[in-house]
Order: sequence, then structure tokens, then C-alpha cells
Amino acid sequence: MSTTPGTESEEHTALRAAVAALGQRYGRDYLARVAREGRHPDELWADAAKLGYLGVNLPEEYGGGGGGIAELSIVLEELGAAGSPLLMLVVSPAICGTVIARFGTEEQKRTWLPGLADGSRTMAFGITEPDAGSNSHRITTTARREDGGWRLTGRKVFISGVDIADATLIVGRTEDARTGRLKPCLFIVPRDAPGFTRTPIDMEIQAAEKQFELVLDDVRLPADALVGDEDAGLLQLFAGLNPERIMTAAFAIGMGRYALARAVDYARTRQVWKEPIGAHQAVAHPLAQAHIELELARLMMQKAAHLYDSGDDMGAGEAANMAKYAAGEACVRAVDQAVHTLGGNGLTREYGLGALVTASRVARIAPVSREMILNFVSHQTLGLPKSY
Repeated sequence: MSTTPGTESEEHTALRAAVAALGQRYGRDYLARVAREGRHPDELWADAAKLGYLGVNLPEEYGGGGGGIAELSIVLEELGAAGSPLLMLVVSPAICGTVIARFGTEEQKRTWLPGLADGSRTMAFGITEPDAGSNSHRITTTARREDGGWRLTGRKVFISGVDIADATLIVGRTEDARTGRLKPCLFIVPRDAPGFTRTPIDMEIQAAEKQFELVLDDVRLPADALVGDEDAGLLQLFAGLNPERIMTAAFAIGMGRYALARAVDYARTRQVWKEPIGAHQAVAHPLAQAHIELELARLMMQKAAHLYDSGDDMGAGEAANMAKYAAGEACVRAVDQAVHTLGGNGLTREYGLGALVTASRVARIAPVSREMILNFVSHQTLGLPKSY
């Protein structure tokens, strides 16, 4: 179900149409086959790279498209609406590419950004820990200065795409010499670094991108593995987390649109009595409601992307959380209603909706739960007492 919002520029509308055409050449069957075969969507990734979509948000001087998260979110949404989203778009160009472009050294930019833009290199992102969960202040992965470099020790869980990533941007903590407190810092850890190991996590969800637990056992890194200023870690961290939330919203909106389109097609043609089932309000109204909710979520996502791309990190933080919340809720309801519209057919492999029941829940849980977003809004926006 394609839409052309009147709020978008001609360039954005054209980008939507072009990415949608690419996505339709692959579709849900391609992605499902890749997942069953235990492969990665290399063909789609390569084609998206060739067309300049992977690095559309990265600076032109390093091979990117010179756009922003607004453009990259369009790419992910339209691929998702075609049934073939690329989850690593959230991680590699959106989080890691953005952080390096904003805060990396010239050498880090030259080393990583061209490859992230043309798809020849990918980067994973490691923040979540077994005992920290949503509380990033409890991160225990520590980095200590040693012999002119760093030594990292710790564990991470639910890290996407580490098996194909050339490096992982790890969130660790260093000790502040003045206060003795630990402060967050970002480090580029190459995949073959001694002491850096990964173990697949057995997930129920069917996806081409696998989840891993990481162990950093006295991983030694050179001094230039640190991204940005050691004293500005929190600012740099949220420079990556806000795009992550916006892109997760795009992922969810795309999935919701895909499910809704399948349900609408079915409701138009499925005939049990005299009229197609879509003629009955009990079927039609919930689908119309799902469409409205997806459109509203997209408007908030566009606002968040605009604020972020214009340099308003504070405003983008609030809007990105709201967009992610709205998109996650809209996606779950759209998928649920789509399956319900198809009845038994909604759970068959032929129609490809059953697997989305599990997948749609991801947008409610990751990268931050809807409850933590409600905590953020109640405290930061409404000024209510902090409860966590």
C-alpha cells in the first residue's frame, strides 16, 4: 500500500518511488528464503548500495549521499513496505555512520565512511548488557588506559549482525580521573581482535540478521579506537541512539504497511457471502484505523528526523522516542488485524503474515521498551517525578 504524503518534498517522493521499485523486485519471499537458508540478504544489500541508498545519510565528501536520517528512514520504510527490510540499515549507516561522521577523527572517517556508504563494509553496535537492560548507567564493560592504548573487558547481548560486521562500535565506560566515576565512551573493535568472541542467541524470530552475545576478554585496542572526545561520551552516545529510534520507527511503519496491504487485498477479493468481506464494517473499520495510526506514526517520525537533521538533539530526543513508541504500537495492531482479517490464511507460509506476529513485537521492545519511553515522556516532557 503506497502513499505519498503531502508533507514531503519532490525529492523525497521520488526517493520513495525508486526504493519501492527496488523492494518490489525482491519482496517478502526473497527475505523469507534467505532467513530459512541461514544466509544474509547480500543481493538486496548490494543493489541498494549500488543505487546509493545505504549511505544516503552520510557526507558526500566520504562517498555518501549528503542527506540525513530523513532520507535513510524513507529507504528503510519503503523496503519494509515491500516486505524486504534491511535491519542493518538501522545499525551500520544510521548509528555507527552517524556517530563517526559527527565525532570521529579524520582518519576514522576516511577509514570507515566510504565503505559504510557503498556497502563494502558494515559495522555493528554493542550497548545492551545482560545485567543492565534499559539502565545504561549500569553498563559494566570497562575500558582502561594501557601502554598508550586501551584494554576492554565486558559482555554484550542481543547485538545484531556481528557475524558480518567488520567491526563493532562498543559502548564501554572509562574512569573519570577527577571524580572516579565511570563515564560512557565509544570504541571501534575489529571483528578479529584477540579476546573478542561471539555466540549466537537462539531466537524464535525468523530473520536474516542474527543476534549474538559478545565477550570482550582483555581486548587490547590502539589509542585511536576511541571515537570522539572521552569527556563527551553521553552526547556522542545519544547522537547514535536518536537515529536508532527513528530508524526503528521506519522499520515498524514499513512492516505495518506491508501487513495492511496484504489484508486490504484479501478483504477486497475474499467472498464468503454476497459481498467481499471488506464491505463489512467489522472488517473495514479496523483496517482503516490501522492505516490512520501508521500515518500518524509516520508524521512523528518525519518530525523527529527533521529535528535531528537540523541539529536539534534535545528536541529530536523527545520526538524520536515518541515516533518509536507510536510506530511500534501501530505496527503491532496492523499486523494483528491483518492476520485476523485473513483468518487461518493469516498463519500460512503462503501469505507470509504469521512470522510478523513475532517480528512486530520487536518494535515495542527494542532498542528501548515502550515503558521506558513512557518513563521518559512522563519525566522529561511532563515534568512528573522520576520513577526509575
